[in-house]
Amino acid sequence: MIFILRILLTAVVVVFLAKFLPGVTVAGYLTAIIVALVLALLNLIVKPILILFTLPVTILTFGLFLIVINAIIILLADAFVDGFDVSGFWIAVLFSILLSIFQSLLFSLAERK
Repeated sequence: MIFILRILLTAVVVVFLAKFLPGVTVAGYLTAIIVALVLALLNLIVKPILILFTLPVTILTFGLFLIVINAIIILLADAFVDGFDVSGFWIAVLFSILLSIFQSLLFSLAERK
C-alpha cells in the first residue's frame, strides 16, 4: 500500500513540475504514473550500478555527482516513456532536484498519518 501511495505522490509531483518547469512536458496523468513507475524501477536497478561505477568521482566531489546521476535517471525515463519529454540536461538536473525535495516533503507527510 505504501508503494502505491508513493507512486501516486510521485506522479502528482511530476505533473506539478511539468506545469511549472519550461522544457518538461507530460502528456497526461496516466503518463505521469508510468513515469513514476519507470523512475522507481530505474532507481532500483540502474542507479546502484551507476553509483558503483562512478564512486571515485562521487567521493572526489563529496557526493555532488549524485545530482548528475539523478539527472541521467530522469533522461533515461524520458527515453523510455512516450509522452514524457525533458528538453535538456540542465532541465533534468533542476527537475531531479525539485522532484527529490517534493518527494521528501510528501513522503514524510504521508508517513505521519
